[in-house]
Amino acid sequence: QVQLVESGGGLVQAGDSLRLSCAASGRTFRSYAMGWFRQAPGKEREFVVAITPTGASTFYADSAKGRFTISRDNAKNTVYLQMNSLKPEDTAVYYCAAARFDMGWGPTRTYDYWGQGTQVTVSS
Repeated sequence: QVQLVESGGGLVQAGDSLRLSCAASGRTFRSYAMGWFRQAPGKEREFVVAITPTGASTFYADSAKGRFTISRDNAKNTVYLQMNSLKPEDTAVYYCAAARFDMGWGPTRTYDYWGQGTQVTVSS
């Protein structure tokens, strides 16, 4: 069992930066790939970025490339999402998720555990 708790969301202006954190419980964190998803009102949850268990590889959605950076610290059981140059269209609830197996990092069905989400609001 892995429990995930996101933090770091908030209200910012367009062009600002935010860093989200996702703290995981359990000793098996380093066995899981981690992903970030987001869900805007009235829209489906969408993939943002994923990182493999060791952090050696990352995978970004086109919307995140060049602006967002995922990283992880396995000693702290934490994964981060650095978001720069934020846009109003980045407004959403951001979720972190843990995946034991690679079944493609984009689909939500790949992920076994989910956090409760943190709200990010970007004003224009």
